[in-house]
Amino acid sequence: MHLDKTYDSWNNIKKDLKDVKGINFNQKEIFMTYVGYNVGFEQNGDKEKNYLRPVLVYKKFSKNLFLGIPLTTTQKESKFYYSFSFKEGKVSTAILSQVRLFDSKRCKYRMGKISQEDFFNLSEKFKKLTNVTP
Repeated sequence: MHLDKTYDSWNNIKKDLKDVKGINFNQKEIFMTYVGYNVGFEQNGDKEKNYLRPVLVYKKFSKNLFLGIPLTTTQKESKFYYSFSFKEGKVSTAILSQVRLFDSKRCKYRMGKISQEDFFNLSEKFKKLTNVTP
């Protein structure tokens, strides 16, 4: 099996994260987060920025664990995305189909917070996307 240098680079960063103290976080906050280098169509962090990407804290499960939604600056329109602004004039798009669990050790720093109205609208869209009927 061939190991790509990109995976090796990410694994070195990941090894260092195990010794990091987790950061305090709350629902609706947005953190620059070590997402890593993933497989296939999974969202990656930016290789040039140590595999970091903004992530919205969607649901806090404990002081260490949250359900997060990766963000992108690319505006997209479909049932899989929700666009909003949390910094002056800059639009971010939540990639609803890429939701996953994150440990707070992956959070590098807080970037801001989504508004209550946008969080409500994002939540409604996410609920529709994940509605599973028997």
